[in-house]
Amino acid sequence: MKKITIIIPAYNEEEAIPMLYERLSNVINKIENYEFEVLFVNDGSKDKTLQLIKEFRAKDNRISYVDFSRNFGKEVAMIAGLDYATGDAVIFLDADLQDPPELIPKLITYWEQGYDDVYARRKSRKGESFFKKFTSKMYYRVLQKLAGVEIQKDTGDFRLLDRRCVNALLQLRETHRCSKSMFSWIGYNKKEVLYDRDPRIAGKTKWNYKKLFDLAIDGITSFTTSPLRISTYLTIPTFLLLLGYLIHVVIKCIVNGQLVQIHQAGILLILFFSCVQIMLIGIMGEYLGRIFNETKHRPLYFVKEYNDKREENENYKK
Repeated sequence: MKKITIIIPAYNEEEAIPMLYERLSNVINKIENYEFEVLFVNDGSKDKTLQLIKEFRAKDNRISYVDFSRNFGKEVAMIAGLDYATGDAVIFLDADLQDPPELIPKLITYWEQGYDDVYARRKSRKGESFFKKFTSKMYYRVLQKLAGVEIQKDTGDFRLLDRRCVNALLQLRETHRCSKSMFSWIGYNKKEVLYDRDPRIAGKTKWNYKKLFDLAIDGITSFTTSPLRISTYLTIPTFLLLLGYLIHVVIKCIVNGQLVQIHQAGILLILFFSCVQIMLIGIMGEYLGRIFNETKHRPLYFVKEYNDKREENENYKK
């Protein structure tokens, strides 16, 4: 009998978890010939999230959990879920029920047909602002052009991954993570499943625009050095612009017989090139910061407790 691990990162989700458990249980109880593990990764929650998970585990032996020593973020929670997953395949599912558990049987069907990565693509995104939808669309376009690999548009973390995809992802241990890009980068046979994304069932989203912007930067800088080439791309048009301006000044002097106010032109040029230099330094700083963090070789996370057992982190995942 094949085993499927459902990985659920959770951070302060005490309002949503009871409804999640009920709906998820109704789904997997109807799926025959499979063994299920529901693995919660408690990302340093400060509410009753862990307490509720333990209560579910007491009455349902399919429930497992990993309890972080502090909040490490969803991306790290996802790789921790992969570290502790025991299934032949894994399914990522958000705790807020924006991604419907009822789609799981369809994901499994395509997996049995030979697909390694069955990802759910959003047809619609209820409960989200126009600005968020627009910026998300533009981000995927930019990432698609810069990353050099095909990125699935309008696709989140809700997907089924075969064990060989899991093993591939376990080898990617960088500090600054963007799982959406990693799913595309590893390749393998992929299959799209369309669905309508629901609004959050309870609680408040943990993703503000700053966190989303940071994730976007990680997604771009983790998989491409294209931004570093901006300096090269800017050099030629800047030189042509400067040359054209110089020709304009010379012609103006000859035709009108007037002297150009050098101090004004000088100030404008200084400001222009100062802005360009600051931007380029910022880009290089992003990459240098990532190099600095990666050279530390720190573990991605520490676990306080795993399935009612105290973790000493002697054999932490590397």
